[in-house]
Amino acid sequence: MIGTTRLIAALAFPLALSGCVTSADYSRKEAGFTSVANKTAIVTAKETVWIQNQNQARSAAAQVKSLLARTKPLDVETAVQIALLNNKGLQAAYADLGDSAADAWQSTMFINPTVSIGTTGIGTAELQAFKTIEGMITTNILALATKNRDMAIADTRFRQAQLFAAVKTLQVAADTRRAWIGAVASWENVGQLQHAQATADAASELAEKLGETGAMAKGAQAREHVFVAELAGETAKARLSARLAKENLTRLMGLWGSDLDYQVPNSLPPLPKSVVRRDTIESEALRNRIDLQIAKLDLEATARSYGLTEATRYVTDLEILTGFETEREIEDDETKTRTTAQVELEFAIPIFDTGKARMRKSELAYMRAANLLAEKAVNVRSEARSAYEAYRSNYDIARHYRNNVVPLRTKVEEESLLTYNGMISNTFELLTDTRDKINSTLLSVNAKRDFWLAEADLAPAIYGGSATKASAETEVAAASASSAGGGH
Repeated sequence: MIGTTRLIAALAFPLALSGCVTSADYSRKEAGFTSVANKTAIVTAKETVWIQNQNQARSAAAQVKSLLARTKPLDVETAVQIALLNNKGLQAAYADLGDSAADAWQSTMFINPTVSIGTTGIGTAELQAFKTIEGMITTNILALATKNRDMAIADTRFRQAQLFAAVKTLQVAADTRRAWIGAVASWENVGQLQHAQATADAASELAEKLGETGAMAKGAQAREHVFVAELAGETAKARLSARLAKENLTRLMGLWGSDLDYQVPNSLPPLPKSVVRRDTIESEALRNRIDLQIAKLDLEATARSYGLTEATRYVTDLEILTGFETEREIEDDETKTRTTAQVELEFAIPIFDTGKARMRKSELAYMRAANLLAEKAVNVRSEARSAYEAYRSNYDIARHYRNNVVPLRTKVEEESLLTYNGMISNTFELLTDTRDKINSTLLSVNAKRDFWLAEADLAPAIYGGSATKASAETEVAAASASSAGGGH
């Protein structure tokens, strides 16, 4: 059973990332990543790494080669582990996390003051030197007054970045799991078609021999031959689809070169004896969905930004200028130097811009974030219900094909073969029954595939990391194809 034990264990733990951290935490090269790795491991039961130097890259590459070498054919859990170690898009998401940490780190630092120095009277005929030297240091007082709020906003965005990295990690894991299921199911279909091809080839050879003796008409022979030809075309089409499905898995695992020699199993695991009951899946999703936590943090950050806008509604640029002025004069052939201190306060007078427009934009931003959060909560509930409904229903459908449809088609084909051998039925009837048996077998394989895909969608429905649009389209394409088979 694919991941059933993993799923039961994962659903027992809530997923919430850490709160505010210190400036020392922001400055670390792996700031925030430990929390991401630990929390996603609860769901995936897998290790993920953030590669930032050559040594780490070599270590991860060696680990991937070791996993490929010792797991033949490649099982689904190993495929997911390889993807989490080797997917380059995932590494890009971790770089975004580091970028957010750098922004938060920057917010903890004081704004550098601006220093200006000027002179007047250089090179005059009387002095041949400066007459006045003036120096000023400009400090943004408003930035100092709002520093705590700026740091809080940056920290909220940093926590959001951790959640985004966690979502990406879960998404790569879920997409890889689906891709493995699609590839194995495709090769299983190829195997079924090849088995039918062998039977059809034998019947075609028999028909040709009977035709040579005059025991079978040319029309009956043509039916045998065209069935074999059509089946060969379907098998080739199925093999192409299987190769493309495996290539999709290869991309997610980030493999190339000699690593492409891996094989997947010939068939999916059998259906489990029963399904996992998830009566509280809605509440679990509301408690654990990472994208819902991201929306909550977005509302929090928007609220903090709104408070900052309100605090700076009238004064948007408040600066204090401190400095000195040194002046040199000659009186009665005596040089005198006088230094005086200077303090100035600069700010914009809100004659034309009273901040009402900025306040309105902040209010609308908050309302938008609040409504998006409410919409997300509704959608999360619906997605959780849909995921469990698909899981439960696909299990019933797959079991129906396995227990009822395929056995009955097999029985019909066996009886048709007996009557054909007894010269009771004709060749055309036997071919029809054989074709129907093949179609039922392929439908049974696809129903089993749909169940395992639905099982793989349960964890993303509860924790996040649902399929992207591109991967969803790939699944639809794979579902519509009648290909599959294994050990390739």
